[in-house]
Amino acid sequence: MLIAGNWKLNCNIAEANNLTNNLLSNFDGKNLNCDIAIFPPYTALSEVSKLVKSSTINIGAQDCSLELKGAYTGDVSAEMLIDLGCKYVILGHSERRMLRNETSENVLQKVKNAQNVGLIPIVCVGESERDRVEGRAIDVIVNQLEKSLPSENNNSNSIIAYEPVWAIGTGKIPTIDTIKEMFSVIKGWLLNKYKVNNIKILYGGSVNKGNVTEIFSCKDVGGLLIGGVSLKAKEFSEICLNI
Repeated sequence: MLIAGNWKLNCNIAEANNLTNNLLSNFDGKNLNCDIAIFPPYTALSEVSKLVKSSTINIGAQDCSLELKGAYTGDVSAEMLIDLGCKYVILGHSERRMLRNETSENVLQKVKNAQNVGLIPIVCVGESERDRVEGRAIDVIVNQLEKSLPSENNNSNSIIAYEPVWAIGTGKIPTIDTIKEMFSVIKGWLLNKYKVNNIKILYGGSVNKGNVTEIFSCKDVGGLLIGGVSLKAKEFSEICLNI
């Protein structure tokens, strides 16, 4: 089970240090039944990496470059993230796909770059509200999986996150039957493609302390990708400790 906290475009270095120290304090001496990863902005990765170095918390980045090195001003490569102590990287998040016009082909290249240097990509897939209303949700998810994942994948070098676009930051989540259906589709596709059934699948989209019990009633859920609540040390910690 992996609980991942995506901080998005939040926290200067002082705020990131404070949030991290609060999490470390909340977990100190506690028995955890899950892995925990936090995803600060690039500017805070170095400081946060130092704070969590000897703890149970891992860190990751929210994206990486398409490129490995060269004249690409403003980019941060997968190898640079390894230097900063990252274990994970989030790729293909809907905010990148929609707001930055990132294609699944772009995501695929980033996934390959990440895996080649030993980063574990958390590859996001999810349908829009219009896709769901018009009955295209499953087709959209399958298409994103087919175009975003490389030919070689296993449970040690990749994680999938199902995040319906219409649930991110809205307070709405799918019904449990819908989550079960989508997880079944993703799990079936992964089994057919890679002949393994243990690639971890996370759920993300308006996750909070009040709905995690219901989300975890879906047996295929391998963890959570949490956005806004990951900025609240007390609530995020309680979710992790209650698993």
